[in-house]
Amino acid sequence: MDSCPNCHRRSFLKSAVAGSLLFPGIVEQLLADSGDPLAARESHFPAKAKRVIFLFMTGGVSHVDTFDPKPALTRDHGREVKADHPEIKDRPGYERIFLKRPQWEFSPHGQSGTEVSTLFPHLAECVDDIAMIRSMHTSHSNHYNATLGMHTGSFTFARPSIGAWSSYGLGTLNRNLPSFVVIAPYQTYAGTQVYSNDFLPGVHQGTLVVPGATPVANVTPRTPAARQELELAALRSMNEAHLASREADPLLTARMRSFETAFGMQMAVPEAFDFSQESDATLESYGLQRGQSTGFGWQCLAARRLSERGVRFVELIDTGSSNNWDAHGDMMTHVGLAKNVDQPIAALLKDLKQRGMMEDTLVVWTTEFGRTPFNNTADAKGREHHPWAFSSWLAGAGVKSGIVHGATDEHGMRAVVNPVHVHDFHATILHLMGFDHEKLTYRHAGRDYRLTDVHGRVVHDLLA
Repeated sequence: MDSCPNCHRRSFLKSAVAGSLLFPGIVEQLLADSGDPLAARESHFPAKAKRVIFLFMTGGVSHVDTFDPKPALTRDHGREVKADHPEIKDRPGYERIFLKRPQWEFSPHGQSGTEVSTLFPHLAECVDDIAMIRSMHTSHSNHYNATLGMHTGSFTFARPSIGAWSSYGLGTLNRNLPSFVVIAPYQTYAGTQVYSNDFLPGVHQGTLVVPGATPVANVTPRTPAARQELELAALRSMNEAHLASREADPLLTARMRSFETAFGMQMAVPEAFDFSQESDATLESYGLQRGQSTGFGWQCLAARRLSERGVRFVELIDTGSSNNWDAHGDMMTHVGLAKNVDQPIAALLKDLKQRGMMEDTLVVWTTEFGRTPFNNTADAKGREHHPWAFSSWLAGAGVKSGIVHGATDEHGMRAVVNPVHVHDFHATILHLMGFDHEKLTYRHAGRDYRLTDVHGRVVHDLLA
């Protein structure tokens, strides 16, 4: 008699999905706390946004050089200002600080007249579809903490990301694709925590896609589809027999579905990232050459294709934790970084609008914090971290278009009119997705957690 009667069955189960475990959420789905954690769900109230495309610019984009014009900063260039904040006055070399003028010109655009700098000429064409927020502020000046806060609402501890909360709240529209996808050439500050599920069921973890010839690893099956179908049928039969002899077992039900989802991804994933059917005009609008599989234009077009195929939340990270917007040494690095994303983002907005997808797609553009309107000398080439004020914008589903919300003081130091904290930003995004941010909770370790913790207010002035 076989000394281990279950060994052969375990080996068979392993081989049945050997080429199909395509992302961590599939594996962790086995630990999910319901039979179908990805089933499409109703939100708390009718949602404006069915899906979100979240554009994250790593490193801290300078608000006073991009979206927040400050003529007084040019006028008062070189003027010494008082370093009365602990984060400034206690920093070596910053006992004295001097105002530093913007290095790019601003001009009004569109019917709305929203001012944008020459760093973003393509995006400037889209201001009538954008709600610009010039009064953002955050709670930390370190990259790691501010990046973590922008993604999870927590500036100190690992918590579920906003994409994971979205997946948890809404489920998926396409069982053959993940509900939450992150497209990034490199990891940003805080690493995988920016798309972590943390204590939410593992199926809600973001699936990382790395631009290149093989954007999703191990997607090519190791065995022919016909054989896999036979293996899955046999596996399903044994599992159903096992389930029938026991009370309802959501863990087993989730396992059975996960195998089928992984099988479906082998066909759905390659098709989603196959741009061969896109027209030359579409590729050109994103700044792409036919056959190109890298660049932010590729990321933006991939986001549109994933969104129209039912993925709930797609995040695009433009660069990793090096060679990013962190312009301590020289603000001129903003030139190449802006050129990298400007045309693709504008193309994405125009493409979504042309396809009628802007009506139920929310596009979010943000960074972790701004950059100082000053430095320790007036002729310093760079700018430092600035958590007290920065700019972000929203476009699409349920958002007022062609408006500017909030304002900083005359030098761009602090958000002084209608300030929007990161928690408010999150509460507003969730509201557009149909959720009361105070009620989208998950019980963990004896406490009900939420994305906004114990903070946050919906910014109703941003809502159409």
